[in-house]
Amino acid sequence: MAVLGKVLGAFFGFLLGKWFGLALGLYLGHKFDKARQNAALGGGFSRGNQQEKQQAYFRATFAVMGHIAKAKGKVTENEIRLASNLMDRMGLQGAARLAAQDAFREGKESTFPLEETLQEVRKNCGGRFDLLQFFLEVQIQAAYADGSVHPNERQVLYTVASILGFSRQQLDQRLAMQEAAFNFYQQQGNAGQQQHWQGDFSASRVKDAFKILGVDEDANSQTVKRAYRKLMNEHHPDKLAAKGLPPEMMEIAKQKAQEIQAAYDLVKKEKGYK
Repeated sequence: MAVLGKVLGAFFGFLLGKWFGLALGLYLGHKFDKARQNAALGGGFSRGNQQEKQQAYFRATFAVMGHIAKAKGKVTENEIRLASNLMDRMGLQGAARLAAQDAFREGKESTFPLEETLQEVRKNCGGRFDLLQFFLEVQIQAAYADGSVHPNERQVLYTVASILGFSRQQLDQRLAMQEAAFNFYQQQGNAGQQQHWQGDFSASRVKDAFKILGVDEDANSQTVKRAYRKLMNEHHPDKLAAKGLPPEMMEIAKQKAQEIQAAYDLVKKEKGYK
């Protein structure tokens, strides 16, 4: 518990204004301690309306997802199935799943206010990079769930990224990382069917592992380690939870961290890094 501000505030307040000064100093010191504590946690949602903002973040995630799916034209059964698969990965049941489905349908409407919704997300996140990045990455995962991103979906993703404060270059990098992640796990699932191609298979997985980490294949061990630590710091489930990530979305955050860890472990093993 932070008390430094209260102690200093009370001390100097008493010196300057006796008991009234002490009370005022305690109050100001409390505000100071709270600000320091929030800064130490990296900001995120304020406690007073955290649940309300988490619900808004959750609904916006699936509404924007529906809007992106509609970008190709009519939302097909395949898009709905892919969205349902993502809900399964999150472990959504009951009221949470119904809320996600309702938001997805809302996002498909031609009158859906994309920019207004994203501005609200950015405002609620207080500009926190990691929460905004997580929001964008979920949209990318959903768009890439069938193994490719339609040009119309890509254009909407550029709009989403821009409003959230990310450049086209940053989006392109995350799209490449997601493509690599898709291939990485597709190959893992097909490993038993490709024993006679094991050499090529292994090399391809290592290449994808480097892309997941966002580094070149010729990067040295220190560069790889720095990239891994940065990604884990940004995607650590406990840190995201402390900053206000909705509890319904914690499972996918854990899966993302596991994906980063698996890629790093493979690169270390294949390259002999310690």
